[in-house]
Amino acid sequence: MPTGAKSRSPEYRLAAGALSGLRQDLFKDPFAYRPLPPWSPDGPLLGRLPERVRRYAVWTPHAVVLGAALFTLLIAFAVGDSMGGDVIHALSGFVPALAVAMTLIRPVGAWWISLVSTPFVAIMGGDGFGAPWAPAGFFAHLVVMTVVAARTRPRTAAWMWAGTAAFGFFASVFWYSMDPDTAPMLFVSALALLVTTSVHIRREAKVEMTAQRQVTAVERDKRTLLEERTNIARELHDVVAHHMSVVAIQAEAAPYRVENPPPELEQAFVTIRENAVAALTELRRVLGVVRAEDYEAPDAPQPTLADLGRLLENVREAGLRVGQTVTGAVRDLPQGVELSAYRIVQEALSNALRHAPGAEACVEVSYVLGGLGLRIVNGPPTGLVKPSPGAGHGITGMRERIAMLSGEMTAGPTADGGYEVAAFVPVAAPEPKPEPEATTTTATDRSGDPA
Repeated sequence: MPTGAKSRSPEYRLAAGALSGLRQDLFKDPFAYRPLPPWSPDGPLLGRLPERVRRYAVWTPHAVVLGAALFTLLIAFAVGDSMGGDVIHALSGFVPALAVAMTLIRPVGAWWISLVSTPFVAIMGGDGFGAPWAPAGFFAHLVVMTVVAARTRPRTAAWMWAGTAAFGFFASVFWYSMDPDTAPMLFVSALALLVTTSVHIRREAKVEMTAQRQVTAVERDKRTLLEERTNIARELHDVVAHHMSVVAIQAEAAPYRVENPPPELEQAFVTIRENAVAALTELRRVLGVVRAEDYEAPDAPQPTLADLGRLLENVREAGLRVGQTVTGAVRDLPQGVELSAYRIVQEALSNALRHAPGAEACVEVSYVLGGLGLRIVNGPPTGLVKPSPGAGHGITGMRERIAMLSGEMTAGPTADGGYEVAAFVPVAAPEPKPEPEATTTTATDRSGDPA
């Protein structure tokens, strides 16, 4: 059987992984400098406090740990006074207090100091032949493990508890203790570590969930943008394909409408037709990349601003009271502009139906010299139906259409609680058609001379 990592048993790999975790958590650079950062002043708890109080409240964890260190000293002094006021008994609390304070800057090293100093602290406290932990050391070790568990990860908490258990059992066997306190230490520390680890895991899960939600929201916005661009590409294909087909047909039929056309003119029309057909072929090939397999091009022509009347009727039947105002001289616009303007009005009215049930709306279409202006305004919801929540995808699609046409758009709530969408699409003014030149005819006789 070949030797190597692949031939080792799962039990061996599990044990190797456990030992690697132990070495990583407790033995690799245990005295590394890792200061405890202050709380965020903008957190859910401190954010409600006044600014002057918040500057000091961020150091609450540090104050709690130093308070526990001071309490450790008080326990040692109290035990020393009860046993005759021996200074050595009182001094036995300094090392555990130092270990507690050390958790603020070197957490893993503080646990090692608390564990290794336990027998010496017990001897100094007059308990060398009794329980492994002196009262001050007992309290300090619990605090150290709790703080280290909160600052590291659950696996480190498990290793610390296992190390404490191994030390406790060793002391119970070889210390000749008649009343060991290993069992209370393991029980209380297990409860403390369990609570601390649960809170730690919950906090990490909350942070990870928040980050995942942000990533999901960004990905959803990107997907919405790509879907809207795909829809625009499909609609533009139908518009451009129609015009290119007309160009190709007209170029093919034009030579037959002129009697005895020169060869140069015939060749020019052939070139025009070939370029139109080639452009149409390339357009269909490119669009095939973004067109879904189950997508079918619509049989009916794409809607224009002339179809707004039917759209408004449908919206009124759905329950939205909407009016229409048209200003300026109505004229034919490029089909892409007409289609995008229709879609923007359609999406804005759909948003009003969803988010402002029972409201009134108004659609303003302005034909100006430099382009086309759109303004769709709806009032606040007044019906009994609750507004439906939205993700802003409709606004994203409208902005994409306006950006495609090099226009400008604004969207936002109004002062009365409604919503307004305003857009302007620049359109070049149509060139004036040249007037036909007046021709005069002179009567001539059959010989060609004027009569």
